[in-house]
Amino acid sequence: MPLPASGPRTGLLIAVTVLGTLSLHVFVPALPAAATELAATPAVIQLTITMYLVGLGFGQLFYGPLSDRFGRRPMILAALVLFVAGAAGAALAPRVDGLIAARVVQALGACGGLVIGRAMVRDRSDGADATQSLARLTLAMSLAPALAPAVGAAVSVWLGWRAIFFLTAGAGAVLLVVVLALLPETNTARGVGQGVRSMFAGYGRLLRRRTFIAYTIGGASCTVSSYAFFTASPFLIVDVLHRPAVEIGFYYLLVALGFSIGSILAHRVAQRMDTRAAALAGCGISLAASLTLLLVDVTGHLNPASLVAPVVVFAIGGGLAAPNAVLGVMSADTRAVGSASSLYGCLQMSFGALCTLVVGLWHTATALPTAVVLCVSTALGLLALLLLLPRSPAAT
Repeated sequence: MPLPASGPRTGLLIAVTVLGTLSLHVFVPALPAAATELAATPAVIQLTITMYLVGLGFGQLFYGPLSDRFGRRPMILAALVLFVAGAAGAALAPRVDGLIAARVVQALGACGGLVIGRAMVRDRSDGADATQSLARLTLAMSLAPALAPAVGAAVSVWLGWRAIFFLTAGAGAVLLVVVLALLPETNTARGVGQGVRSMFAGYGRLLRRRTFIAYTIGGASCTVSSYAFFTASPFLIVDVLHRPAVEIGFYYLLVALGFSIGSILAHRVAQRMDTRAAALAGCGISLAASLTLLLVDVTGHLNPASLVAPVVVFAIGGGLAAPNAVLGVMSADTRAVGSASSLYGCLQMSFGALCTLVVGLWHTATALPTAVVLCVSTALGLLALLLLLPRSPAAT
């Protein structure tokens, strides 16, 4: 049975959860400055984003089963220690390869909050209550990274890009102390099963469930695929559209506002739409927006407004789909909520890393790579939800 909603302190749980994506976005505006100082090409410096996503995805495979076995609290403490170490290493990295390696370590710590935060929410609630709780979490995860690029741009301009990592290391250290003092355990069934030894068998069972596959593809298609935009946009905005770097944070704030609107919609429709219908609606909105961006680019009408506006609408669809996808994923096997959260996170972030890699390698002076990635992703998500899920939300 889920725990009552008075379990972990909500604000602290949100802070720990958003740390991973906040640390991803805060560095994006500083990519050109870091590339200049470290004598790295755009493709190479973008690996600090791609490899962060790889670490963010790979690490999630382990946190869920370990938290199912040993509890949520000890694993989140270990994750924060790793995060602080990686952020400090990135701040002191003398070369780009050292920066990339430190970002991987930072990501391996940051992903703990993503997995365990979702699992703690699911520990406490289910059904429509879980959807609403996950929608609030998604809202926070979109608002916090919205501020991150603006902060990152300002810090990079005034204090240098390395100061970004000193700040994130300090934030992680503060959270470590507060979690140690205030965050209680929510997993009342810890110790059940064989733990890590049965991890891959459990993942195999999840991968055989149509519900898990459909919601994983549907959720990733209109959420982390947006990382293609975040990775390419600093160069599009500064080098192609010739706008000052300080504007990047403002544009990201608009995109995050879109995610927030979608999350609010998800919260409000939770009692009136089933999980499948809401996820389908979100994917449909995102697909229409990505097709609009593609049309804008191929007709030669690209400017800051026509670049950002479709991505904002894309984000609205993602904000609506995301909490419903997470609920669908973690309802696939209620005996392994942490493992489901882990595998979902791994596959989601791996997909995000693939999207950033594509736009990094397919580097043009247009928005075409970004638009194509968004279109293909959302089309796949919509097809997965339509073909793999039966109409009855209870069927698997």
